[in-house]
Amino acid sequence: MTMLGNEPDTTGAAGCRGVVEGAQTLGDRVYDQLLDAIMTGEIPLGAKIGENDLAQRFGVSRGPLREAIRRLEERRLVIRTAHVGARVVEMSDTSLLELFFVREAMEGMAARLASQRMSDAEIADLERLLDAHGESVADREHYDQRDHDLDFHYRIAKGARNDMIEGLLCRDLYQLLQIYRYRHSAVPGRAQRALLEHRRVAAAIADRDGDLAETLMRRHIVAARKILEGLLAGTAATAVPHPELK
Repeated sequence: MTMLGNEPDTTGAAGCRGVVEGAQTLGDRVYDQLLDAIMTGEIPLGAKIGENDLAQRFGVSRGPLREAIRRLEERRLVIRTAHVGARVVEMSDTSLLELFFVREAMEGMAARLASQRMSDAEIADLERLLDAHGESVADREHYDQRDHDLDFHYRIAKGARNDMIEGLLCRDLYQLLQIYRYRHSAVPGRAQRALLEHRRVAAAIADRDGDLAETLMRRHIVAARKILEGLLAGTAATAVPHPELK
């Protein structure tokens, strides 16, 4: 699918993981723990949220836990239905693939606009971010961008300076996309390939080439969607190696 200026997002739109260390409330801590458990699959998609079990697990009363669950509901990661209660959201295969088509269009346009509107300082910071990503994915399978300040896509969406795009990519769909992006980044070779694709998008933005930036971002999302299609079909998914990675 991070997308996205550098100013800390204190609204919680991108997941509220940017709380200043030392200033976290108990509710913040429980929220982060619960979010991590969902992101990593420790709590499966579609699973029922049992307040008693989770309160014991996190060592808290129901008050902070309910606050965390409410925040997850606001971010569309938890849904509540009559006679069932709260459970982790789960998308159908069709809905998930449709989401990736929307993502392709929105993120492609975000890259085009970012090439016109990001400052030189923001672009330099984006390149430093990718250098840090290069060190982190060198010896691991996951391309971990769970903190929105460290998320390439989040930076691009923010850099587009478009309220509609930012609202969609940085708030409405962000956490849901993060879950599926995190899960699918473990496909062998995908983390390294995704980093190379990110570097190419960043280079096009630095060159102020909107056409190329949009094309490369669309290709990047299409590659992720094709891997997803393979996973949903139950076929072995691997990222196609690129000569620069051999």
